[in-house]
Amino acid sequence: MTVVADRIYTGIRELAAISGPTVPRMGPAMADLARIPDAGLATAGGKFVWVGPRAKLRKEVRLRRGGARVDLHDVCVLPGFVDAHTHALFAGDRAREIEGKLAGRSYREIAAEGGGLFSTVRATRAASDAQLRRQTGVRLRRMRQAGTTSAEIKSGYALTVPGELRLLRLIPGLARSVGLRLVPTFLGAHAIPPEFDGRADAYVDQLIERALPVIARERLARFCDVFCEPGFFSVPQSARLLRAALGQGLGIKIHADEFVASGGARLAAELGARSAEHLLAAPAEDLERLAAAQVTGVLLPITPFASLSHLSSPGRALVDAGVPVALGTDLSPNSWVESMGLVLSHAVYGARLTPAEALVGATVNAAHASGIADVAGSIAAGRTADFLTFETTSLEEIPYRIGAVPAVVYRQGNIVFSR
Repeated sequence: MTVVADRIYTGIRELAAISGPTVPRMGPAMADLARIPDAGLATAGGKFVWVGPRAKLRKEVRLRRGGARVDLHDVCVLPGFVDAHTHALFAGDRAREIEGKLAGRSYREIAAEGGGLFSTVRATRAASDAQLRRQTGVRLRRMRQAGTTSAEIKSGYALTVPGELRLLRLIPGLARSVGLRLVPTFLGAHAIPPEFDGRADAYVDQLIERALPVIARERLARFCDVFCEPGFFSVPQSARLLRAALGQGLGIKIHADEFVASGGARLAAELGARSAEHLLAAPAEDLERLAAAQVTGVLLPITPFASLSHLSSPGRALVDAGVPVALGTDLSPNSWVESMGLVLSHAVYGARLTPAEALVGATVNAAHASGIADVAGSIAAGRTADFLTFETTSLEEIPYRIGAVPAVVYRQGNIVFSR
């Protein structure tokens, strides 16, 4: 059967289709790019309708009247990057904290003194909707220029029920204004707000009783997340909130084992979370639990670098344990990175993923962690036509070139950025 296309693309030296079932890749499958040399692409209505060797194009694809043939001039092609973990919605910055980090003060110490996360909370609470849209929109557009076409985006810098709902309600408009697919996650349990100091259980009660029902009713978020660490939320508190979120029909995620082995990864496995994120201090036996439960491990390899931590993302350990691995920037005032190309390089040189594993982690596995693998993260008929071109000689060269940026970014088949 001949496929009818609006656009046909050739001049593709090598294409990573990363296609297949909408399940995360794990183990040896993480290195399978479904590579097609001398490839062709066809799109229609903002979706891929055909992908394969260029030699089969003429027989299998017909260009619609008024359609276009596009020569990409000997590039490598990837699906658009999916950023599986961001805190992009905030006001202000924390540049002045760098000296404290260099002096050896930890994230928790800075936060306990009212800096860090709480300084961002103060700035975000004080910002108007227009200011939040403007500042966040600038960040999202820079992410798009670096190749991100879909991203998870968390609330978490208001730490009041009305404030968190306000942040979530801003996300659909941001997605429309910048032309990205954004997946909203409720992170009201990012930290215990100053107003609830010493009363963490009462704050969790508020999130369960006042926030979750509204979020579910208005469909403001796809997932609920919690920062499960000493000094933030305990395992029992995290479990109570996440079980309530499941009861409201939300998916669940966990910030787990970033600073110490907090039990967060184990809880993620017990609850069947969509993802466990950070995992810098997760013990080997809990990685095995994640693998058995098929919980995706979202690695944020630039975060320990930006935090001056002695820990590093356990990419190799996760893959070898059979855990599906996804990647994210962790874009936030603590680790302000907007480039998934830079994340790829840190995933290879720091977390010890192979280039192919890193590319899978930044596309199909990140799409799975964000609940959008049916539309994003791979190049296959029926998926949204989000793709990137790189002026490299091979796909592996993309992570090798530290911080590589695409030549052209396509979103729904249209150019949204070109160098």
